[in-house]
Amino acid sequence: MEKDNPSGLSEKADELIIPVSFKEVVNIPGEFTNTKIFLSDSRFADEPYFDCSQTIAAERQVPKSVAVAKNALEALLRGAKQEEIDQGFVSSINPGVRIQKLTIENGTAKVDFNEQLEFQVGGSCRVVAIRAQIIDTLKQFSTIKDVIISIDGRTEDILQP
Repeated sequence: MEKDNPSGLSEKADELIIPVSFKEVVNIPGEFTNTKIFLSDSRFADEPYFDCSQTIAAERQVPKSVAVAKNALEALLRGAKQEEIDQGFVSSINPGVRIQKLTIENGTAKVDFNEQLEFQVGGSCRVVAIRAQIIDTLKQFSTIKDVIISIDGRTEDILQP
């Protein structure tokens, strides 16, 4: 805050600086809610008309929070459970991927990941599957209509086959 100084003289100027910090959204301790993550079904990957963007929902329990979309994405990043893998359901997302930022504004979710998302990712089918898993996991929420994926702030040259 700055003191009103109509004279404009520097010796009459005065200010008060109050540092403000905003607490990160936290989960509600001991409370959980159900959400979905979306995985790929690898059982038909060898079929000639396999759709790499096709996903299947898997239920997850996540901490109750106002940040439900972030919690769902973090559950997706943890990958498929062993019993899901045994059934042929897989995550195409690399281990070690982290969410750097997630914002939801006017129906658009913008999610920025670290560089691990595209580390040694090859093949158009895998790239399509990664995008589909992220987009479908976010679009389960009625407040999200569109999804923009970025890596270290870049959107143009990412997830190329």
